[in-house]
Amino acid sequence: MEMYHYKAVTPQGRVMQGSLDAVNVGDLELRLSRMGMELVNYREVKARGKNMTGRGIKRVDLINFCFHLEQLVRAGVPILEGLADLRDSMESRRLREICAAMVESIQGGKNLSQALGDFPQVFDNVFVNLVRVGEEAGQLPEVLRQMTENLKWADEQAEQTKKLFMYPAFVFVVVTAVLFFLMIYLVPQLLQFIKNMGQQLPLHTRILVFVSNVFVKYWYLILGLPVAAVVGVLVGIRTSPAFRARVDGWMLNVPVVGPILKKTILARFANNFALMYTSGVTVLDCMRIGADIVGNKAIEAAIQDAGRRIADGAGIAASFSASGLFPPLVLRMLRVGENTGALDTALVNVGYFYSRDVRESIAKLQTLIEPTMTVIMGALLGWVMLSVLGPIYDLITKIKV
Repeated sequence: MEMYHYKAVTPQGRVMQGSLDAVNVGDLELRLSRMGMELVNYREVKARGKNMTGRGIKRVDLINFCFHLEQLVRAGVPILEGLADLRDSMESRRLREICAAMVESIQGGKNLSQALGDFPQVFDNVFVNLVRVGEEAGQLPEVLRQMTENLKWADEQAEQTKKLFMYPAFVFVVVTAVLFFLMIYLVPQLLQFIKNMGQQLPLHTRILVFVSNVFVKYWYLILGLPVAAVVGVLVGIRTSPAFRARVDGWMLNVPVVGPILKKTILARFANNFALMYTSGVTVLDCMRIGADIVGNKAIEAAIQDAGRRIADGAGIAASFSASGLFPPLVLRMLRVGENTGALDTALVNVGYFYSRDVRESIAKLQTLIEPTMTVIMGALLGWVMLSVLGPIYDLITKIKV
């Protein structure tokens, strides 16, 4: 449906203006005639949520939204009144605005899932489709409860992913800062004293002199080139789907980080698949929606390929096996679940398997980063001290002789 701003007249000749949802202009005229009005002119209005971003809305706000809406619906409160209560009570100003817009949409003839669909930047395909299935099956409170639990799990996974990237990034910044301090400030001052001694410098000291001169003369290039490369990659990802697919595939193959990232994505896919399948969404729709939310083009292509195999009549476990996504242990879990009719339980177990593996891998990575940083810093400082103090020690030795 589209939103139309209309001008109409009543049988008494009174001019009325307002907004109404309709499939097309003919449907708009029919709706107005049922209200006892005749259409004079109209203007199509862009839905308020089409360009509204999720900026300012945290996942915890969505968790509270689902929880409170579930409690209201379970208590028998009509959807319209429940959304109106949330509009007046939610802490997030943006979410209050969205609730107000949804109230207007429902008053205009939409159901809850259609109203949620007007805000794709806030409510993803999984959310909207699950609510639609819950409405059709009369299980909306249960679907909202499952969505609350799923959002809590997603919030935990987001924190794990943040830890995966933030700690190595922090370590890299610290090491880079120390390296620049040594090469641009400290080393030149020490080397000036060594050069004044007038003796032949050893190879490792000459290498240190060369590296320090490079940092002093071209520090802006050393800092600017990586930034330019990152910006170029981001622009390429946004403008070229083929380039983004290559980058996503490369990210999955990065040592240490790549496997953890892949497990995180597959855990999210398995949990969302299980949630949708349990709620009554068909397997093919689960595959289609799941491919849209993984956020990695390489894995998305593999899921789409598995979906095509399922559509052609292949089994779920066999299709995933051909895609190369899951290891043999996970495929065995899926095969058993498929054969016993407990696929949803098998998928939940797969999600748990990957979630635990991700937590353990991140913990191990954080344990390894600290000694690795210590070794790198020690090697760097050892090189500098050896290159600076070595010639001084040689000079002192010659004076004693």
